[in-house]
Order: sequence, then structure tokens, then C-alpha cells
Amino acid sequence: MSEKSENEARIEDESLILRFLEMMAAESGSSPNTLMAYGSDLRLASQQLENGLVKADTDDLASLGVVWSDYARNTVARKSAALKHFYRFLLEEGMRTDDPSSSLPHAGISRNLPKILTTAEVERLFVTLQQRYERAATPSTLRLMALVELLYGSGLRASELVSLPKQAFIRKQPFLILKGKGGRERLVPISDRATDAVAAWLVHVPEKSLWLFPSGKGHISRIRLYQLIKELAVEADLPRERVSPHVLRHAFATHLLEGGADLRVLQLLLGHADISTTQIYTHVDSQKLVELVNSRHPLVDVPVNAA
Repeated sequence: MSEKSENEARIEDESLILRFLEMMAAESGSSPNTLMAYGSDLRLASQQLENGLVKADTDDLASLGVVWSDYARNTVARKSAALKHFYRFLLEEGMRTDDPSSSLPHAGISRNLPKILTTAEVERLFVTLQQRYERAATPSTLRLMALVELLYGSGLRASELVSLPKQAFIRKQPFLILKGKGGRERLVPISDRATDAVAAWLVHVPEKSLWLFPSGKGHISRIRLYQLIKELAVEADLPRERVSPHVLRHAFATHLLEGGADLRVLQLLLGHADISTTQIYTHVDSQKLVELVNSRHPLVDVPVNAA
């Protein structure tokens, strides 16, 4: 979408948001706090959706899942409710002939265990990337290779990844220093593979760019990252609904845990303030847990006396 079309979409959205809020105040008697919260949620969603709210389709709204993945359940519920009411309003007023809100993330999505990718499935993504690179080492392919290496190799959140300052990457430094959720600063190890991928991409980043992954006047958006990962999944012959930036972050944690990493170490790597979040976020196959108990329990070699 061109900058002019984008501005027009935002203006149209704002006009209809105001009409919607007036309707809620007049017909539903909504409180000022509710109106303020709904207005804020709708305007933010308008900015996050490439085509704006009014022209958004089901795929656009489904992509909000990655944007909302770090929000609390109550926040996701409120945001979904605001958009559902807004699209019902557009439908009733004849401004749309359909209601795309069925694809909105459900309340509680941020607490559900993320979808699981096996190491073999992750390997298919990297093989597909390598094949694409061998066909043509275009800047877009080099950028995607750097993005995927950082998602799976360092476990970055989508928001952290897209907004990485260019100066955060130093060629001979095996880690990144970044500000994550809540403004907390943390050290993130960067693998040799990721270092090489980022270095190859950096050749194509404008010298004056503030961002490692620039786009337009700012940096690449989380929704664009979401779209790129979905496209790669399809190319790798994986179900697109099972692959996302959040799933790759989860795969990073899961595969490290299965490889013997300590939960406290994972907490630091993932940037979680509370280890309970890490316990919810990570997943170990139940069979592996059974095998662990059977092989490591201190009484495993002690015979049981017959009754």
C-alpha cells in the first residue's frame, strides 16, 4: 500500500471509529473509561494493520496474534471485544458486507502452550532458505535468513527482533545487548550461524539506517515479519498455521530444554521476569519426562521388596 493510500485508510478508520464510539455512548450507555479503552484499542489496531481496520480481511486480523502474543489474557479479551463490536457496527451500518472478526485471537491465547515444531521441521525451514539462497542470493533472502537465524538461534521476541538497532550488532561480539519487555536490558547470545547471516545482510543495510532491519522511514513491522515466516512455511511444505515468529521463539526454548538446558538459564535467555512464565512457555514431551524419572531418580536401582 502506498503512503497516500495508507493515510487515506487511517483517515477513514478514524472517522468510523468516532462514529462507532458515538453510537456506543448513545445507544449502549458505555462509560467514559470503556469508550477511552475501545478507542485506544481500535486506533492502535488501525496502525498495526497494513490495510487499516475498515479494509482488513480475516488474514489481516489473524496476523494480530503475533502482535498480541505477549499481552495478558484480559488485554487480549478486551482488544478482541473492541474489534468484534466495531465490525458488527460496520456490518449493521452497511459499510461492510462481511464480518472478518471470527479470525481474531481468542482470549487466553497468550497463556496457551504454543504450537510445537520438531527439530526436523525447523531444519526444513533452514533447508528451504538455503535452497532459495542458492537459486539467487537476493537482499530479501539474506534478510529473511538473518531474521530466522535470530528467531530460532537467539529466541528473540518478534517486537525485539524487528526493532533491533543496527548498532546492537558488533561483528566480533558473540552477544546482543537489548531492551526487552518492560524496558529490561538483557544479554542475548548470538550463534556463529546467526552472526554470519546478519553480517551478510548488513552489506545491504543503508549506512545511515538506525535499524538492523529497516523499512520505509522506520523498521520492518511485526506483521510483515509474520507474513514472511508464513510464506517460508508454505515454501517448506509445512502447515502455515503451525509456524510463526512466536513458534520459532518457543522452538528455541523447547529444543534447548530437551537438550538439557537449565530452566533458570532459559528464563534469562527468554527475558522472563518470573520463572513461572518460563514454565508455562516451555514444553517437554511427556514421554521424555517419564524417561527422565525412570533413568535419573535416586531410587531407580533400589529393588522393591515383594509384599
